[in-house]
Amino acid sequence: MRLTTFRPRPAARALAFAAALLAMPVAAGAADFRWANDGDVNAMDPYTRNETFQLSFDANIYEPLIRRSRTLGLEPALATSWEHTSPTVWRFHLRHGVKWQDGSPFTADDVVFSANRVRATTSVMRSVLAPVKSVTRIDDFTVDFETAKVDPIFPQEITTWTMMSKAWCEKNDAVEPVNLAASKTENFAIRHAMGTGPFRLVLREPDRRTVLEANPDWWDKPEHNLTKVTFNVIGNPATRTAALLSGDVDMIYTVPPQDEERIKASPDLKLITGPELRTIFLGMDQWRDELLRSDVKGKNPLKDVRVRKAFALAIDEDAIAARVMRGQAHPTWEMWGPGVNGYDAKQDVRPKADPARAKALLAEAGYPNGFSMSMDCPNDRYVNDEAICTAVVAMLAKIGVKVDLTAQTKTRFFNKIAAPAYDTDFYLLGWTPNTYDAHNVLYNLIVSRKLPAGEVNYGGYSNPKVDALTDQIAVETDQAKRDAMIDEAAKIVQDDVGYIPLHQQVIAWAARKNIELVQQADNYFPLRFVRVK
Repeated sequence: MRLTTFRPRPAARALAFAAALLAMPVAAGAADFRWANDGDVNAMDPYTRNETFQLSFDANIYEPLIRRSRTLGLEPALATSWEHTSPTVWRFHLRHGVKWQDGSPFTADDVVFSANRVRATTSVMRSVLAPVKSVTRIDDFTVDFETAKVDPIFPQEITTWTMMSKAWCEKNDAVEPVNLAASKTENFAIRHAMGTGPFRLVLREPDRRTVLEANPDWWDKPEHNLTKVTFNVIGNPATRTAALLSGDVDMIYTVPPQDEERIKASPDLKLITGPELRTIFLGMDQWRDELLRSDVKGKNPLKDVRVRKAFALAIDEDAIAARVMRGQAHPTWEMWGPGVNGYDAKQDVRPKADPARAKALLAEAGYPNGFSMSMDCPNDRYVNDEAICTAVVAMLAKIGVKVDLTAQTKTRFFNKIAAPAYDTDFYLLGWTPNTYDAHNVLYNLIVSRKLPAGEVNYGGYSNPKVDALTDQIAVETDQAKRDAMIDEAAKIVQDDVGYIPLHQQVIAWAARKNIELVQQADNYFPLRFVRVK
């Protein structure tokens, strides 16, 4: 057997304590950092939502075995090295001397516990360990992961899976995560946190602010110089920009496109932009025999490929990119974009908008006068998300499809459209493949719903050929063959119009000029790279 090895270099704190901490003198060279976003972090528990902003924020407190570097390469975190001891076994060697933020040691028992917890039926992060057959503790600092089949990209698949303390979860009755979309109850881990990471939770006020402090016992050498971090929720775009201009915050994570020129003109601010791996797309209910909110009774128009094609031809993405996104978007026809393994520019050719042909297709399908339905959209998750949905509604109206738009906070949005309810006719969503590989999109969004496979396939699209190709892609080690299968799967989804891709948005952050940070293409914001000069 050939051995391949990778060896690269309690309870919530009282408000009185938080107030005392905020008033403490700051050591020389250290700094406070204040930033804002339009929407809040849904929970402090990293297993409750497979959503970039929450995973990114929680990753400042909790840590994975393998993390992403400044340039999105793999680097050791709680594991110092990993190796393939057999075709289906990955062995991880854990870092010695790591302490949880309560002072207890991090060991293999925590890894095995975290593996069981993330695979619980109430976890929405099950897909990260979907290939895993068993997790075995070899000793205090060695863990084996056995996959059901050969999995050549397993290390890339687990960079968003962070470890949780077995003792802390057991002590606080948080052994299983809460599915926020299915339950109205909370457990201790929703509003409290205790990890191994560079920051620890001080104060949590949902929908208002969350305060972190630097972890003095962190195992790594800090690149940041932060003492305290205050995250503020400022939903109104104008108010958020005004807070940056006035100096009330040092950075805003979501910049309103209409304010970009104003920010660039300020001598004290800088606009930070770059391409994002996230694809914004539209999903449709192709699962139910009758839409939940439509005047068509007894059948589901969206099950007819002619109707789905009509939708695609009615939507003028070039106009959305130019007017709604103000040029800060790359129109697409693939469900993954540049920078993701499997992207093929030759297949990324979006059909031109053609409302006349769209109306003809509706008539062929038996809807010459169109029909009515509903649409769900977040209003605080993606760049100009509600404005995009509003534009789509207007474009569909031109072909006779009357859409009742419900725009809502991302918390309500995800709770409504996600499992188990899938309470939606038509929706807008965005997805960043955290493995930077097309298989992640296929497995999470596109394969038939057999959870955890298809966990985010809210519309219930299903094609057995795509399912079979996805299984083959997962184990194929010949890169040329693998890429050919990805192209084949992409073509099937396009022909089916299983989804309607819109664009990859451009990441736009803004900060004061004395702030140093790293903007990554996955839209993660690691506070460990932030310095205040």
